[in-house]
Amino acid sequence: MRYTGPKMKLCRREGYNLFGTEKYNLENNHRRVKRGGKLSEFGLQLRKKQAAKRQYAVSEKQFSRYYKKAVKSNEITGDAMLRMLETRLDTVVLRANFARTIMQARQSVSHAHFLVNGKKLNIPSYEVKVGDVISIKERLKESSLYKTLIEEFEEFAKKNASANITNVKWLSVDPKKLTITITALPENSDFDKMIDVQRIVEFYSK
Repeated sequence: MRYTGPKMKLCRREGYNLFGTEKYNLENNHRRVKRGGKLSEFGLQLRKKQAAKRQYAVSEKQFSRYYKKAVKSNEITGDAMLRMLETRLDTVVLRANFARTIMQARQSVSHAHFLVNGKKLNIPSYEVKVGDVISIKERLKESSLYKTLIEEFEEFAKKNASANITNVKWLSVDPKKLTITITALPENSDFDKMIDVQRIVEFYSK
């Protein structure tokens, strides 16, 4: 089952902000992070696995499925696993700054706010490919949620004329059309360094 409780509790458990926004900064949280004793190697592997799973907001069943699929690939297992997680539609929406958290990105995709290559798609786990173009439904651009996004993008463009809206180099964002184009697949250097994929692979390979 996917965890549906307080997200700050998860951040405190793992010891860092899992979801990126200021709301989940531990420095802003009045409750102290509990520090347990020294973990065994298995304990560390478990914690790293749990943290990554929570960052992508997927269930244990989904997460282990990505590992099994990665093992069968001809690539380095950890890289293949993270590449599949990064190219989920909900993750791409987050990376392109079309949502503030992975939870918001998943909800937007599930409610069919986005088109992929002009076709409605409401599957958060959909794996995007190079050349795919993701766009917001035209009628939703007038909603308060996306009007705010447009205003933020316009303000960013004024201050950073030549910069991309996102710092993710394998994505290209058009701030006027509100589209995301997949220009490449993520490589090892693109992955979040907070994710200890080696320990995750070791956890599942036992």
